[in-house]
Amino acid sequence: MKLARAIHFDESDTHVFATPAQTGEWCIPGGFEFSNWTEADLTGKARQAFANGWFGLETGGRVTFVAVTQLEAAELSTLETALAQHFVTYYGAPSIDAARPVAREELFQMADLCEDHAPNTLLTVARELTEAGVNEAYRIIEAQDAGLEQFAIHGSLDE
Repeated sequence: MKLARAIHFDESDTHVFATPAQTGEWCIPGGFEFSNWTEADLTGKARQAFANGWFGLETGGRVTFVAVTQLEAAELSTLETALAQHFVTYYGAPSIDAARPVAREELFQMADLCEDHAPNTLLTVARELTEAGVNEAYRIIEAQDAGLEQFAIHGSLDE
């Protein structure tokens, strides 16, 4: 099974998100956070989280880019429990057991998104608020193999 981990290319996420996700933590889209939002909610850092933030399963923080990677079977249960606990703590789910099926569904939706992509493929999310609710779109940036000609070679073969 594949999921995606937070990846950072610079420090910009620490400036644009109220709570940035940590590099390497597992992520899902996390659009559930915005299900009851209106235009009035879309201000400042909350707007940035809504517009293009992936949800970090460890911190509840947001990140702009995630990279597809292999998930070990043993990790799935831990992630499911963590997300179910998040639903209890922040969204009023009655118990972890009651929240577990929803958490599992969120994780499997992310797995479906990642399944056909090679490791290290980058993903971004873009959201917009429509009359029908939140619309999410994903962008896929395929991993590029680095060819030898992309590296500078210094020195001389005559020495």
